[in-house]
Amino acid sequence: MRTLILGGARSGKTRLAQQLAADSALAVTYIATAGAGDAEMAARIARHREDRPAHWQTVECPHQLSATLRALAAPERCLLVDCLTLWLSNLLQQSEQTLARECAALGESVSQLPGRIILVANETGLGVVPLGALTRRFVDEAGRLHQQLARRCDEVLLCVAGLPLTLKSAAGPQ
Repeated sequence: MRTLILGGARSGKTRLAQQLAADSALAVTYIATAGAGDAEMAARIARHREDRPAHWQTVECPHQLSATLRALAAPERCLLVDCLTLWLSNLLQQSEQTLARECAALGESVSQLPGRIILVANETGLGVVPLGALTRRFVDEAGRLHQQLARRCDEVLLCVAGLPLTLKSAAGPQ
């Protein structure tokens, strides 16, 4: 089962993802994509670590997410990626070829991975068009990535104010 959870900042998407992972009754590996570039981000990362159960394995993966998922995925394992948005931000600092290659690899591998896969991402396309070129590019790339993954995931949820809305259900049409 593959689940994509989208939502805005502080929407409850990580809490929902962690609950789904805990409910899976599988061994959980939390794949963290953020890097602590400054003190504020280091504090955020520390809070996220405190919110996770101590028995979950944590793997830091700022770049080669598809390769990491392929290496860790197993039928008896739940992989929780938090979050795709930070991973994409990391890739935007790389070359065009790296960005294209990594996004394509992720899209291709997601539907082939064994076990439970939960992907968390910020929905950035609901606001106004950003003023800066890099920010517009980020929003565009995030939208493309979300569409690609939504096609390949069994379930897509949008989290708003801590409430999950089902956009695509593993059980079929609603």
